[in-house]
Amino acid sequence: MGAQWKAKPKEAAANARGKIFGRLVKEIMIAARNGADPDMNPKLRLAVHQAKKASMPKDTLERAIKKGAGLLGETVNFERTTYEGFAPHQVPVIVECLTDNINRTVAEVRVLFRKGQMGASGSVSWDFDHVGLIEASPEGEADAELAAIEAGAQDFAEADEGNTLFITEITDLDAVSRALPEHGFTVNSAHIGYRPKNPVTTLSAEQLEEVEAFLEAIDAHDDVQNVYVGLAG
Repeated sequence: MGAQWKAKPKEAAANARGKIFGRLVKEIMIAARNGADPDMNPKLRLAVHQAKKASMPKDTLERAIKKGAGLLGETVNFERTTYEGFAPHQVPVIVECLTDNINRTVAEVRVLFRKGQMGASGSVSWDFDHVGLIEASPEGEADAELAAIEAGAQDFAEADEGNTLFITEITDLDAVSRALPEHGFTVNSAHIGYRPKNPVTTLSAEQLEEVEAFLEAIDAHDDVQNVYVGLAG
């Protein structure tokens, strides 16, 4: 959940935790529109799994499900929007938002892109694969390549802290997430996202700092759910 690029830990832990919960609550409410039973709703099941991994309080989780499913008499008006463009030094960026006011969000995101370049729909997404992304932790000597083959993933790559990123077809995300534990991997997060085809590898340390500062500002916006960047590493 959150940025494909990892922001530097500048916020206090409590504030960071609150932001993660806020993003997860939105995802749960959106998913629950299609039913409040996670066993019958794959998107909700994945969102609930991520909320539990993040140690979301049970009452917060249950309220988000009920609110999203319309069981509390409230209407959920969040809409999903995607913006594309470039960070400084022509690094491609895709920003996914959930918002209750698209006009406000697009105006604020446009301001955040002033240090880069905001593009039209399709301006950079052609340079990304739209895929399922599963980050999982190995148990013991679990073999990532074998697990990917057996679970039905398309590919895998190293992730942070010794984890493995499994890449799937969008339609296979739920099935692979369910299968990985049988092959020695604990799923930490699973969602549909973007993976760069040709990540930028030529930035100097100074240029990379500029890009990171730009991405931190984007990621800090309340409506931003995920940030994907065409940057190596």
